Amino acid sequence: MLPVHVEVGRNIRNAVVPMHKLVLIASDFAFDEKFKISVSDEGLSLESFKTISKSIKHLNNVLAIIVSNDQSSDNKFSEFLKITADIPKLIIAQECPPQGMHKWIKSKLVYPLINPSHKELIFYLKKAISDSQIRNKFEEMTEELSNAKKELSLFEEMSRCLTASLEMHDIIDNFMQLIVQNTSAQSWSLFLYDEEMDNLYLERTHKKRKKKEKKVILMLGEGIAGWVAQEGHPIIIPDVSRDSRISSKTKKEGIADNTSIICVPLKSKGELIGVLEVFNKRKKTPFTKHDLDIISNTAEHASVAIERASLYQKMADLAITDDLTKLFNSRYLNRTIELELARSERYSTSVSLIFMDLDYFKEVNDQHGHLVGSKVLVELGQLLIKGLRSVDIVSRYGGDEFVIVLPQTTPHVASEIAHRLRSSINKHVFVRKEGLNLRLTASFGIASYPESAGSKEELLRLADEAMYEVKNRERNGVYTIKA
Repeated sequence: MLPVHVEVGRNIRNAVVPMHKLVLIASDFAFDEKFKISVSDEGLSLESFKTISKSIKHLNNVLAIIVSNDQSSDNKFSEFLKITADIPKLIIAQECPPQGMHKWIKSKLVYPLINPSHKELIFYLKKAISDSQIRNKFEEMTEELSNAKKELSLFEEMSRCLTASLEMHDIIDNFMQLIVQNTSAQSWSLFLYDEEMDNLYLERTHKKRKKKEKKVILMLGEGIAGWVAQEGHPIIIPDVSRDSRISSKTKKEGIADNTSIICVPLKSKGELIGVLEVFNKRKKTPFTKHDLDIISNTAEHASVAIERASLYQKMADLAITDDLTKLFNSRYLNRTIELELARSERYSTSVSLIFMDLDYFKEVNDQHGHLVGSKVLVELGQLLIKGLRSVDIVSRYGGDEFVIVLPQTTPHVASEIAHRLRSSINKHVFVRKEGLNLRLTASFGIASYPESAGSKEELLRLADEAMYEVKNRERNGVYTIKA
């Protein structure tokens, strides 16, 4: 029923919404002409039915019902009460005391009347309509209060979970668990914004992604997430299949196998951090504005926590990584060697170390400048990572020197790895994008624990000496310290 405010004693016109009707259900009762004129003047249509059964299919847009008491014997009575639970009913009885009135008064918004006069009928009609609207308003406010309490509880819980950890994935998982619980969403994905590349990358989803799974990258404006990132405001899409913004990349990832989506930008201090998408309610119904409000209102808190975690991670990375190549630095290298030597002792395995230095790198800086030299080192770092196992550790030791830690690796296998890396560097064309097409070589020295070295310091020293053995000979080679 439409929320129309009514006050007792006011003209019925204040309560009437055009096209709403007043229904009379009685076999032996009729409105007098004076009442009919009053109802018509007030813009109410009037419909009459002999029985409840005949009225059942016509009870839409009904503002109030006047029904005779004897209709409680109709076989559709229970269904009628259920359908009209929120519609005020004036029950007209001819005798006093009325027989069977108890069947009616179990329902709400029921007004028993015995042979009412025209004025009495008008008065109670106004009162019934007013009470109905007040009740509806009260129920609406009660629902709003209940939702407000739920949201407050959600915010309190979110504050706890978002401050419980500085780990990015923990924060995202905790946040999304609360969102899923409060919106009944089946699945979700979260993209983060890469400021340097000016694009979005898929950081996390409801399902565990495989390590070798290709990273999903979206340009701003691409797909629904890209569109939201570019436009800066949230959207609800009831049916994804009809939306042209869906991206082919997200289709391949299975993210687009959904019917309903809410997509919200994550911002902190007005700056884009990422984009959140939630998919499909469990009951297969579209998301509502209330769901959108929940996500939007909590997204700001999550954005701050994610940004804080991101800064923390960057600070942690700065402490163990090289600024230029983003490889591990010597601080992390020393700690890694200590851990691997301890593991080697425990499991009686070998640890090998490769000390690598570019040949004639000074000439690159002298001829092309340090900027080109820096780009060469960055490319070299990525080339080394691609040629190694996931368990191997690559660090920049200083200048154009790199150290590679090979856990559980014998001297022979380490030599094979070094030869493979040497060949890869020889074949690679550096700074091709700058049009320079540089060709470089490198010298490799290998030492192993416990075969040739008995400590961390000796392992580093011997690998370094092995590398210089190559440098002092022909360069572009591999030398292994023998046991």
